[in-house]
Amino acid sequence: MIELSVGAARVAFSTREGGVSKGPYESLNLGILTEDDPQAVAENRARLAGQAGLDAAMAMGRQVHGTDIKHWTGSPGAPLEEVDGHSTSLPGLALTVLAADCYPVALAAEDRVAMLHCGWRGLAGGIIERGAEGFDAPPVAVVGPGIGACCYEVGDEVSRAFEGIPGALAGRMLDLRAVADHLLRATGIEDVRHVDLCTSCRSDLFFSHRRDQGVTGRQAGLVWLEKT
Repeated sequence: MIELSVGAARVAFSTREGGVSKGPYESLNLGILTEDDPQAVAENRARLAGQAGLDAAMAMGRQVHGTDIKHWTGSPGAPLEEVDGHSTSLPGLALTVLAADCYPVALAAEDRVAMLHCGWRGLAGGIIERGAEGFDAPPVAVVGPGIGACCYEVGDEVSRAFEGIPGALAGRMLDLRAVADHLLRATGIEDVRHVDLCTSCRSDLFFSHRRDQGVTGRQAGLVWLEKT
């Protein structure tokens, strides 16, 4: 797990290491909607919480590549809502998104945090802008591992969505990290930090939907306010 301290917040990005899953989901697969053994996924999630030192449930949603954001004011429950972003001011509640090439983007201030699931559709639809709206002053942003421009060839529909962003496209290769960085700074966020690792290149560390042709696990991005 990759961890960072950002003021009163903690940000973490899981890797595929340290779990119990087998085969294409080896080993710390966190995706319950994959074809992995659900008991293995439950154990992996418990291990992740233990590694992060979390004593509360992780707040999650049913991700649909949209731009809806849920603001959490209490403990998580079932069923999961269809959201691709989360925010909270509650200490100790870990906002969590799952990904296997998309970018987990954390926003952190002293009294509020947000976690966003940023694929191309969400970025084009304005999830970054919606996530930043909830903060009284610009937060710190941390962009986690995701598929790099080295590995992300796209078609015309996707290219058109980002053709106005400097550095986003080199022919048919799309740099989603550059897109996220540009959109974050356009909202007024000046402190943008990157865990610059490509999920497709690093098969030793990450699951990748594109590299593994859809048969793969999921890693997580988490952010939470530390308890005082």
